[in-house]
Amino acid sequence: MKRILLITALFFTFNGIFAQENEKELLKKNEEAAAKLKEEKPNGWVKKGMFSLLANQATFNNWLAGGQSNVSGNIGLNYDFNYKSDSWNWDNKIIAGYGLTKIKGQEMQKSDDRFQFSSLIGKRTSSTSNWYYSAFFNFKTQFDSGFESGIKTSHFFSPAYFQFGPGMLWKKSDNLKVNFAPATSKLIVVHPHFTDFGSSFGVEQGKSTRYEFGAALNGYYKFKLAENVFVENILNLYSNYLDNPQNVDIDYTLNINMKINKFLSTNFAFQTIYDDNAFSGFQTRQVIGLGLNYGF
Repeated sequence: MKRILLITALFFTFNGIFAQENEKELLKKNEEAAAKLKEEKPNGWVKKGMFSLLANQATFNNWLAGGQSNVSGNIGLNYDFNYKSDSWNWDNKIIAGYGLTKIKGQEMQKSDDRFQFSSLIGKRTSSTSNWYYSAFFNFKTQFDSGFESGIKTSHFFSPAYFQFGPGMLWKKSDNLKVNFAPATSKLIVVHPHFTDFGSSFGVEQGKSTRYEFGAALNGYYKFKLAENVFVENILNLYSNYLDNPQNVDIDYTLNINMKINKFLSTNFAFQTIYDDNAFSGFQTRQVIGLGLNYGF
């Protein structure tokens, strides 16, 4: 009888322990799932940004293989402030950068100069859908003057590009989204003195603005390539219904961030632009270097 009571007691003890462990494991999984859901779909405002400083230097003294001493530096800002609720989604992004390069024996030149602001708001079509009725606004310009063969060709707000229009947004997450706007207005603004003797950035001679109407496709995809290596892709396409719609404007940016520690990283940025109204070919920009980062 004692043996039966002992076996019974041990049975209930072990089952109680296993039940407690299973309950703890289930509770832990539920807490992790809730935390993940909160992280992926937080309501209200979420703000985050990254300030970076890139520096490069090369020095040559009596170097028979040849080479020119140079020094360059770039500062950059990538800032997001987004709002999310059960039915609304409003994403805002600011990208800014400015860089200078000094080659021995030559004047200092710009290596980067840009300011971009994009805003995309969407109303969910249904409670479980990834589709939204959307409207977007994009603005981009530069900070400093640009020169070609010693002649000033641009400065702040010349050119300035505006795009806005309604559309449909497909958004899987903050890191993967595509917006299509089939009725997009585009406005290009330059100072009149840049069109005194000819067209500038697509604006005709003697004018200061150019209006276009067409379709825009904007895509964003960010993913983790490896441990501490993140890849960001930004694609903007535009077709002008009013003038050669088959000539699609392309603006693609690739950013790769290879994190070393909290403050240091190796950054690579590549951008290519095709706009036959401004230049008959691809414009490209590439920046790589060791970066000092500050997240906020």
